[in-house]
Amino acid sequence: MFDLLEATVSAAHGARVWDDLLEATGLTGAYTSLGNYPDRDLVALIRALAMHTGESEPAALRWFGRTAMPVLAAAYPEFFVHEDDIRTFVVALNDIIHPEVRKLYPGADVPTFGFRASDDDSVILRYGSARRMCALAEGLIEGAAAQFGQVVTIEQPDCMLRGDELCTIEVHVADRG
Repeated sequence: MFDLLEATVSAAHGARVWDDLLEATGLTGAYTSLGNYPDRDLVALIRALAMHTGESEPAALRWFGRTAMPVLAAAYPEFFVHEDDIRTFVVALNDIIHPEVRKLYPGADVPTFGFRASDDDSVILRYGSARRMCALAEGLIEGAAAQFGQVVTIEQPDCMLRGDELCTIEVHVADRG
């Protein structure tokens, strides 16, 4: 995630901003895709990004997820090949994508999702993660939808950040045409 954050921040704001974020947090920035780093470092970088952009931390996380998805899709097209829309992609997270992530990054702490499809082209996710980064999940969902040429609206009636046991993320898919 760290190298992905660096890539998205540098592409959108310039390499100097990434250096500024590292300086503001006191972190070294020696992050590689092979390493496993403390969650507190990611939280600190997101907090610094939010301060830099004037957005809230959840908004910065959501931006990161949305912006990172095209980079992930280019690096790992196999995650998208067998899915035809955002609903099938999201439902494949636990069974197909997250096991592959664990193969590529042993020790990766991926969230768990429960799913329920509804009759109106929506999917309802139950998100659980010790990181409690549901805004990142929302951004990744928005970015993945864009990969499939779809637009989604997201509602979150339950959220761990508001004291709920798990987050409920309702993904409503707009018509394609």
